[in-house]
Amino acid sequence: MMTSRAGAASADVPFARPEYDEAEARAVAAVLASKWVSQGPKVAEFERRFADRVGAREAVATSSCTTALHLALIVAGIQPGDEVIVPSYTFIATANAVLYANAVPVFADIEADTWNLDPADVARRVTPRTRAVIVVHQFGLPARMQYDDLAKSGIRIIEDAACVVGGAYDGRPVGSRGFPACWSFHPRKTISTGEGGMITTDDSAAASHARQLRSFAANVSDHARHQAGGVVFEEYHELGFNYRMTDLQAAIGIEQLAKLDRFLAARARVARRYDAAFKPLDGVDVPAQPPYATHTYQTYAIRLRGRTAAERDAILCELVARGISCRRGIAPVHLEPFYRQMKTASLPVTEEIADTSLLLPIFASLAEDDQTRVIEAVLDLVGRR
Repeated sequence: MMTSRAGAASADVPFARPEYDEAEARAVAAVLASKWVSQGPKVAEFERRFADRVGAREAVATSSCTTALHLALIVAGIQPGDEVIVPSYTFIATANAVLYANAVPVFADIEADTWNLDPADVARRVTPRTRAVIVVHQFGLPARMQYDDLAKSGIRIIEDAACVVGGAYDGRPVGSRGFPACWSFHPRKTISTGEGGMITTDDSAAASHARQLRSFAANVSDHARHQAGGVVFEEYHELGFNYRMTDLQAAIGIEQLAKLDRFLAARARVARRYDAAFKPLDGVDVPAQPPYATHTYQTYAIRLRGRTAAERDAILCELVARGISCRRGIAPVHLEPFYRQMKTASLPVTEEIADTSLLLPIFASLAEDDQTRVIEAVLDLVGRR
């Protein structure tokens, strides 16, 4: 999908849009011409470049962030029946990955200002069966990373960094603190390979294990067999998966990564304009900007304080009727029908934020006129309700 020219208004304002141009098309064509389209040299190059960007020693490309999370849990030694603490205010894939590892997701509440996992509530939910915490950096805002004591006690900390590529915590890139981090390149993310994911880590042994597991747990990779120049027979010593990234995706990822700083700057400009328009409104909270974090604005979310979910939904429907694509806040995982059987205790902040949050269009090439339409519509609808 090719995007329209930056600054060109559209009939309808999309919620998000991947930012591809001729560079990605040429990169894909070159891979097709090479005849090596899966798990080859471009994947290895993308891994090296991505690890360098986020400040990690190793990167392991996967088919999605979900599969990255699954592998990260296995490599971390999570066993059936182990408890893994996760936020409920997250895309359902975070909790699903815990179940894929035959572990038990334990839902914790979020902070009212950042909408990220609340370290104090995490501490309250730790039990003798707790083996890991997945910290989600929601909507591109790095989460408060106050888990060193848990890590020292043997609890594994895994970062769900799906939304935060390019973000920083205390002046350091997310992914550079030594914890394994899992990333997404879905079309809604700041950089996209169509589908795709990545694990970054400073643990070379863990990275090697993840590389085997992503390709059926073969003890010799396709790339290694090719480089050997002779007959090499692989063996399989454990259950593995088909979680591989293609060289087509990796070639796109390399071009996208080169544009990351430009994309981040453009998103920040859009966010600043939204902030200026919505901060003066009574009952509206704009995204938090805590001093420890550099926000990437993968999503721009506002909170309509004092309103019901039904009132929020009515505003959402009117925006859509005006040709402005929006989303409700994340539906809490613990309230989804499949997860209700787990009988999670009430998560009051999660439920309040979910009922009153509204996600607005944001992407690097959002035209100024289109953003004006969004701003005027929100001012009109919020002002008269």
